[in-house]
Amino acid sequence: MSAPSTRRVLGTQLADGISKGNMWALLSMATAGTAVISFLPSTQPHILTTILGVPESAQGTTVGLLGFAAELAMILSLAWYGALADRFGRRLIVILGLLLCAIGTALFPFAGSTAVLVALRVVFGLGVAALNAMMSTIAIDYVRTRSRGKSYGLIGVFGGLGAVVAVLVLVRLPQILEGRGLEPVAATRLAFLLIAAGILVVAVLLWLTLSAARVSAIAERTSLARLAREGLVLVRDPGVALSYAASFVARADLAVVVGFMTLWIVDFATNERGMSSAEALARAGAVVGVSQTVALACAPLFGWLGDRMRRENLVILAQSIAALAYLSTLLISDPLGGGMMIVAVLVGVGEIAGITTAGPLLAQQVPAGVRGAAFGVHTLCGAAGIMIVSALGGALYDAWRPAGPFVVSGVSGLLVVAFGLVVRRRVRPRADADLVREAMPAG
Repeated sequence: MSAPSTRRVLGTQLADGISKGNMWALLSMATAGTAVISFLPSTQPHILTTILGVPESAQGTTVGLLGFAAELAMILSLAWYGALADRFGRRLIVILGLLLCAIGTALFPFAGSTAVLVALRVVFGLGVAALNAMMSTIAIDYVRTRSRGKSYGLIGVFGGLGAVVAVLVLVRLPQILEGRGLEPVAATRLAFLLIAAGILVVAVLLWLTLSAARVSAIAERTSLARLAREGLVLVRDPGVALSYAASFVARADLAVVVGFMTLWIVDFATNERGMSSAEALARAGAVVGVSQTVALACAPLFGWLGDRMRRENLVILAQSIAALAYLSTLLISDPLGGGMMIVAVLVGVGEIAGITTAGPLLAQQVPAGVRGAAFGVHTLCGAAGIMIVSALGGALYDAWRPAGPFVVSGVSGLLVVAFGLVVRRRVRPRADADLVREAMPAG
């Protein structure tokens, strides 16, 4: 038997058949994909104000509706994305996701009504579903078992970089173009078209650089319905159930940060400080940018811990941190003050803790042949979380206070912590082929 591969990228051991170029393509996908995923929700308040003229008193509910519709579409597609990826390969699903995101982005500022905006948000959401499912799956496919925590840490770092680019650069494009003499509507539309074109360029580059290999010969002979069903059946494993529950909260946390923190700051800046919509969006981008920068900086820590702690215990720790961070928003009255910056730091730590710890736990519990389907369901749970938190949080935002969506996320995280404490002693890592092969001595 040949010696195990020693090829590495940024400390991660690559799986057999994966080149350094493939791994760098994955990390580039994490940056570009997260920038795209973060950009559009961040700009929703600006679209509602500048393009559609939605009253500010109704914007919380409208943002919740947009999130709900997009996540419902994701829920209906995610298990199938995973099954299709197991059958036809990951690369094809990545490209499909980018194409859908490009279409949704290009047309978003041309919507003539809230109904059309919702339809375009669904198209974009279907693209996001594909990217999220494949990012999680490929991060596991491309590395050997002992590097899975590091792999997720790197995805967190490069994804955090993408989120920073989105909130500090991309969301400022309308303001930049306005500063060059364009009217607000024209500036917004041109900004979105430029970003959609960039997404298409990324799609071409990833088609050329991601691995084209299929993962499992068994998956090629198994029906798509069965592959999707197996991803759901895996929930009987306590570790899988905990990972799915953590995904429900972690993905919702990301949506809350990008969507509702931006809305909170934009509302306050325009109503209380008299800023223009573009200026308020740029100010919100700065605050959210702090959160995402902290997330980027902390991602390696949780990746490192993922390879040194029992992964179920790390998930419980991460959810505890996230819950406390989101509940701290109850202390904020001025979202443009220094207190909001402190909360943004805490939220950044909590957000990345949740995102980077659930995936490695799932990877150690499922066989490689249905990994795509399992991660499809994993992302589906995240979509369900976003849907519920967006709908309930949006209603609380308008009826109670802007911290409402964050409180929903925090309470949800505490429920996952309680569930984890109940099942953690029953979690047993699966002795799958990857683990067995890496444990065997060379010779």
